[in-house]
Amino acid sequence: MKKDILMVGVGGQGIVLASDILCDVALLEGYDVKKSEIHGMAQRGGSVVSHVRIGEKVYSPVIPLGEADIIVSYEYMEFLRYLEYKNTNTILVLNINRIYPPSVAMGEVDYPDELIDKEKKNFDKLYELNALEIAKKAGNVKVVSTVLLGAVAKILPFKKDSWYEVIKMRVPNKVVDVNIKAFDLGYAH
Repeated sequence: MKKDILMVGVGGQGIVLASDILCDVALLEGYDVKKSEIHGMAQRGGSVVSHVRIGEKVYSPVIPLGEADIIVSYEYMEFLRYLEYKNTNTILVLNINRIYPPSVAMGEVDYPDELIDKEKKNFDKLYELNALEIAKKAGNVKVVSTVLLGAVAKILPFKKDSWYEVIKMRVPNKVVDVNIKAFDLGYAH
C-alpha cells in the first residue's frame, strides 16, 4: 500500500493537526510515514500545504509532481494552486466553504468559480462536502478539519478504531467527544 496525500488550505484551518493525526494513524497501523509542511504566511490567512506520504517504506517527505493519490482542499479554491500534483487517478476531497483572500474581499479580483467548476471535473473521484455545516451539526465550528479527516478516512484502508485512538491522543480532552462526532459525520458523508 502506498498513498500520497496533499492537504491544502489557509492558515488557521487545522491542516497541521489533521496531517499529524493522519500520520499517527498510519504509523499505528504499521506503515512508514514521511511528512512535509509549508506554512507560508499561514498566520495571516496565507496558503498552507502538508505532504503526507504513507507506504511500506517511504524515502522522501515531498510528493513528486503528478503523484498525489488524494488532494484534500480545506478551502474551496485552494486545490487550484496545486493542480500540478494531480494525475488521472487523483481523488479530490473538497470543502465547499470559502475564505476570501484580501484581493477578492476588496473587489480587486473575482473568486474563480468558473475555473473551480472546470477543474474539479478533471479528478478521478470528487467528494464535495460542506464541512462547516457538518461541524455545526457536530456541535462546534472549529472541528471542520476533523470532518474532512472523516471523509478522507473513508477512502483509506485504516481501521476506524485507529482514528479514534489517535484523535483521543491528539486533541484536548474537553473536545474529544465533539471531534469524534465530527469525524463520524465526515466519514458518513
